[in-house]
Amino acid sequence: GTGKTTLCRALLENVERKTFTALLLNPFLPEEDLLRAILQDLGVVSRGEERPGTRRPSKQELVNTLHDFLLSLVPLGARAVLIIDEAQNLPLPILEQIRILSNFETDKEKLLQIFLVGQLNLVPLLRSPELRQIDQRVSIRYQLKPLTEDEVGAYVSHRLAIANGARSVIFSPAALRVVHDYSGGNPRLINMLCDRALLGGYTAQTTRIDEDLVVTAAEGLDLKPLVRSQRSIFNRFLGWPRP
Repeated sequence: GTGKTTLCRALLENVERKTFTALLLNPFLPEEDLLRAILQDLGVVSRGEERPGTRRPSKQELVNTLHDFLLSLVPLGARAVLIIDEAQNLPLPILEQIRILSNFETDKEKLLQIFLVGQLNLVPLLRSPELRQIDQRVSIRYQLKPLTEDEVGAYVSHRLAIANGARSVIFSPAALRVVHDYSGGNPRLINMLCDRALLGGYTAQTTRIDEDLVVTAAEGLDLKPLVRSQRSIFNRFLGWPRP
């Protein structure tokens, strides 16, 4: 829920014209289907090319086709990128096939840039003895972290600006603090919570979403506070009214 797939799609929408891309969302494909899906996304083969009853290319033939295509990009100054989402679910044979693809290179450069995108359990998976060779090939690692309280406010304001147009629906500062408390900065939970709070605001015929509406929305979703802001704790300890 931190935006991995959204980030992947945003990346693909902003690559330069000489970059060929493949995005795989299904990690449970057999090896041949994995290679075929890569070739299809790269535009090497069409999705309707194989007809029922015709001989399907072997895994080695698919590997050779991909290798030849990648080599053809070098004199053009082009490159190829493969992004695999939900990589923590990849079976060992598929991960071994990815290791083989990572070996495609010339004397000067790699022919295929590979992004493994997954949840946190991808890290111990790659560090297991069976996958040591793949782990050693990972040159850059990055972890998406939850949004801070300020980032939550900016995120909600942006989403409202995109969806709201000229209408004046707003979340109060106290409401945004509660959104952060209950979501922990997780964008998926922020979306769910704000959507429910907006529905509550519509029912109450108000364009100002306050703290009570967000708390009611959280209770309706059976959410518990994942973070408690220091100000919220301090105010409740002293018995001060909600801001």
